[in-house]
Amino acid sequence: MKKIGMFFIVLLVVFILLVYWSLSSTDKVFEKAEILNIDNIDTFNFKSIDSVVISASTLYKTNTVKTLMQGEQYRKAWETPIKVPVVFLDSLKGGMEVIKKGGGKQTHSLKLQCENGVKYTLRSINKDPKALIPDFARTLGLENIVVDGISAQHPYGAVLASEIAKSANILSTQPKIVFVPKQKVLKKYNKKFGNRLYLLEYETDSHKNWTDYSSVTEIVETDDLQKLKLKKENKVAIDKSALIRVRLFDFLIGDWDRHAKQYGWVIKKVENNYTAIPLAGDRDNAFFKTEGIIPSILANKHIVPELQSFEKEINFMPGLVYPFDRYFLLNTKESLFITEAKFLQNQITDSVLNNALKIWPKEITAIDGNEMIEKIKARRTNLVAYAKELKKVIDEKGVVTEALKGSEKLNLPENLLHCFECK
Repeated sequence: MKKIGMFFIVLLVVFILLVYWSLSSTDKVFEKAEILNIDNIDTFNFKSIDSVVISASTLYKTNTVKTLMQGEQYRKAWETPIKVPVVFLDSLKGGMEVIKKGGGKQTHSLKLQCENGVKYTLRSINKDPKALIPDFARTLGLENIVVDGISAQHPYGAVLASEIAKSANILSTQPKIVFVPKQKVLKKYNKKFGNRLYLLEYETDSHKNWTDYSSVTEIVETDDLQKLKLKKENKVAIDKSALIRVRLFDFLIGDWDRHAKQYGWVIKKVENNYTAIPLAGDRDNAFFKTEGIIPSILANKHIVPELQSFEKEINFMPGLVYPFDRYFLLNTKESLFITEAKFLQNQITDSVLNNALKIWPKEITAIDGNEMIEKIKARRTNLVAYAKELKKVIDEKGVVTEALKGSEKLNLPENLLHCFECK
């Protein structure tokens, strides 16, 4: 027994040493993207060019020990140079102005508005995880586990997800990769937000309709949809088929982080009745991939059950079912889940997937394209089974007992707190 005990002690010591060795490659928490074809970006006239060659981040470079402990993940995509268009907000889409700085724990963002009233967001591709680092990690010198965890996110995954979604009539914020140099329109935000790589996309709330749907009164976030329900009661309903479709699509692309604040709702009004169609935003975690000893431990279903890697199969459905799902889809017929699963299987064909890869720079497709497509195909094959399991877990967990994320300050009556259609 003593020998066994000593073996485990030695094993633990070796593990701890390897952990700290893997964290020693950098002490940085955040850095901007690196432009490769311009020497001095502070004095360069970006109006003289239409694009830059840029690497999203070299912060996640690895070595043998780091790969073992923290995984390879999407490090190559982060550090690979790609060609990106340069944009100036005073002329983009007829001219934009900055409304305010956005929220988010790791994404730096700016809310923009065009002259016609349509709202956009600039969302930084480079993440700043300082707010996510717990005090104990700082104390123990383990910050890099959180920092390096960003490498599990694909820097351009949201763009590919949006392109695939088109084939299934799923609304998205239509993100585009852009480089925003320092410019007068940024005003007080120039220092922090200038000379950076972004996703430019539509906002998930807008008084102006930018979708292809007709009879749209506005686009709102989930808490405002709840307010509308409280005011109009039975005259407000959600498009359950569309919501099931987008949630099953989330499973196809391995997007595990889908709470209520990451959806907007396109409100259609016909006569005196309102129908809310879901609009998915914030695709930072599409195709999320965890590798290595430390991420694999954290992603265990008994530790962080929702933190699931994008593999060919979904291994733990309960971790992917959010209060959001139970709130809107409780007591929905199983047949509707099956119908939408089959619809996605028919619409998202091999041809659709292969063509969607053209949205990416060819350098990124060469690195990650085939792997992405093969995993989606495998998940597509099992989608009906996943749909049935989703329905089962929703019903097993039942009504929510706390306010949805983003709705905590609403003073909702008991029925509207528990589910959208509770009587």
